[in-house]
Amino acid sequence: MPAPADTPASFPYGSPFDLAKVAEMIDAMGHSTWLGMRYHGHGADWVELALPWKEDLVANPATGVLASGPIISLMDNATGMAVWRTRGVMLPQVTVDLRVDYMRAARPGLTVIGRGECYKLTRSVAFVRGIAYDESSEDPVAHVAGSFILLSETPQ
Repeated sequence: MPAPADTPASFPYGSPFDLAKVAEMIDAMGHSTWLGMRYHGHGADWVELALPWKEDLVANPATGVLASGPIISLMDNATGMAVWRTRGVMLPQVTVDLRVDYMRAARPGLTVIGRGECYKLTRSVAFVRGIAYDESSEDPVAHVAGSFILLSETPQ
């Protein structure tokens, strides 16, 4: 079955997870491109994405602080990609829950790094956690915890 229209043909569902291809996808399509997200790093069960500061993403021009929506999107993408990384295959999945606890505002002018980790897989659910930070992971902007429903078949 062909991939949905909004998915590049080079990323067919069910293909092995290829971080280089996913990094290209982030740069080439959807809201992650508009937000300016970029691949930043990875490990066996985690992925880091970067969200550079830009004026279009600022919530309050007087302070220069990023809005919360782009940070939520960053963390949804980072945790979702961590699920693909852990599964080793690109199959459809759905964010069921993503709790975001803000610890402080992101510092104006700085890139925010989102690190998502998939720490548990069951037959039908992936459990994730992560942090968003700017200068140091020891001083996070936000913590996230959530779950994804795992679909084993391509969408119809």
